Amino acid sequence: QVQLVESGGGLVRPGGSLRLSCAASGSIFRANVMGWYRQAPGKERELVARISSAGATNYADSLEDRFTISRDSAKSTVALQMNSLKPEDTAVYYCYGDITTFRRRDDYWGQGTQVTVAS
Repeated sequence: QVQLVESGGGLVRPGGSLRLSCAASGSIFRANVMGWYRQAPGKERELVARISSAGATNYADSLEDRFTISRDSAKSTVALQMNSLKPEDTAVYYCYGDITTFRRRDDYWGQGTQVTVAS
């Protein structure tokens, strides 16, 4: 069994910064792609950023280079540094992991952490 646990969400003013962290635990053989998705009220879940085991990254076009994803593959952790936050960044942010256990390869999700950008 694999668990992804996020931390770091909260309330921040426009222009501020937050750092989200996610740790994967359990019977992990290899964490392949890890990343972050978000879902705003009334909208579908969307990709924010992903990073491969080799460190290759891709981001949503709308982010305008404000966010940076990183990972520590040895610890199966992934982080998202969010700068110059805007009210439209308000959403529940979900950690994602394409993880191979000792039995199979599956997609895993965290429980989500709320990010609210408001003055």
